[in-house]
Amino acid sequence: MRIGLRPLDRMALTAGKIAGGDLSHRVEPETDRTEVGRLGMALNRMLERLEEAFSRREASEERLRQFLADASHELRTPLSSIRGYAELYRMGATEDTDTAMKRIEEEATRMGILVEDLLALARLDEIRDPHRDPVALDALARDAVSDAQATAPDREIALDAPAVPTVLGDPDQLRQVLANLLRNALVHTPRGTPIEVAVRDRDEGVEVVVRDHGHGLPPGDPARLFERFWRSEAGRERGRAGAGLGLAIVGAIVDEHGGSVTAANASDGGAVFTVRLPS
Repeated sequence: MRIGLRPLDRMALTAGKIAGGDLSHRVEPETDRTEVGRLGMALNRMLERLEEAFSRREASEERLRQFLADASHELRTPLSSIRGYAELYRMGATEDTDTAMKRIEEEATRMGILVEDLLALARLDEIRDPHRDPVALDALARDAVSDAQATAPDREIALDAPAVPTVLGDPDQLRQVLANLLRNALVHTPRGTPIEVAVRDRDEGVEVVVRDHGHGLPPGDPARLFERFWRSEAGRERGRAGAGLGLAIVGAIVDEHGGSVTAANASDGGAVFTVRLPS
């Protein structure tokens, strides 16, 4: 009788270790032909799901901690600048009031863009059942180029957008993808650098390409461009505007739509960003 209870003893021992916080332990059922053996196998399946759930929760909490730390760091810089210029102005320590006010406005604008990007990422993280409508990417591309030219009238932006099949998606989010890619091209290329936007019908989907003729991508893995708060060392040294969130938003939206986005250097110079979405 005691021999028949040994599997239950092992289960009790394993349960005790699990209760202590170690979810890696498993029961070792000798056979699935007995009720005790089947109970052990069912317990193992439950433990696997439980461990996976805890792992996902820990990963999510770690991402949240990192996100908050990065956001705090990025907000601290413009806030410090605004406070510093305001203090100088209050003390009368600066003779050029217009310059001080201009810098305060620039930093406030930078902070506003950062907050909007943070809110956009937060909304993307919360979406579980996104709304989908047929979207004409050629029409969105025309609107995005028109908006970009309105904000940068001195820049040449060429558009090649013939009629293409619609894709199922959120029109506002897809509009933001195009806007962010164009904003990235405008910010990271010298004045006078031409930009090209093309929309193409591809097998099983639609492709959008945004290309510039600037200095190309920074050294390293191009996939990192779509990580939150990531910026190249060269970008940090040049003090480019932004906190590395624009392309992260692009990546999150495209992924949510079941598509892909890549970045590469063109053979004759410049950077090429390619978005592919299923039609």
